[in-house]
Amino acid sequence: MGNDPKSLIRIARESGQQAEAAPLDLGERVRSLRTAQGWTLEQAARQAGLARSTLSKIENGQMSPTYDAVKKLAEGLKISLPQLFTPPAEEKVNGRMAITKAGEGDHQLTPTYEHDLLGSQLTQKKMLPYRARIRARRMEEFSGWVRHDGEEFLYVLTGVITLYTEFYAPVELRRGDSAYYDATMGHNVVSVSDEDATILWVTSLV
Repeated sequence: MGNDPKSLIRIARESGQQAEAAPLDLGERVRSLRTAQGWTLEQAARQAGLARSTLSKIENGQMSPTYDAVKKLAEGLKISLPQLFTPPAEEKVNGRMAITKAGEGDHQLTPTYEHDLLGSQLTQKKMLPYRARIRARRMEEFSGWVRHDGEEFLYVLTGVITLYTEFYAPVELRRGDSAYYDATMGHNVVSVSDEDATILWVTSLV
């Protein structure tokens, strides 16, 4: 990536950071489990062997249940004790998709690379895909090694590049060649063909 690779990762993450999970509200958890069964307070209290008023106070946060009451609740709701204290799984959105037509990527320019971020309309991505035009021709054009968290995959689309890495000998890659590496290892890419090479780059965001 460019002289400041973290800036691209920040762009991808800034609108999609996962919020920290809120502490479990036992009263709300009991109410949600009861309503999921389709039970009224009376029915649930009867199932658990508790007074209706006791169950109502638990659900409304007006009473901290004893261990015995918690055990009765779990048995009455037909779940294990740990399940009572496990937050419901967040609803996962399946089938997300983003189309980026040629030339429509989010363009980011650096002294050494030109990036077109792909799928940038999706938030909370686990990968940052982008098409890059390699403008750099010499290692001296970089201020130092590029390194950042995560793993990275590159695939040469056109031209010829040399991939320099901190712990391996430089390797020349041509159209159709690819590399997968630990991005915490210093790395830089330069074009060695007459024209600027282009590559597909995919960086993990987790």
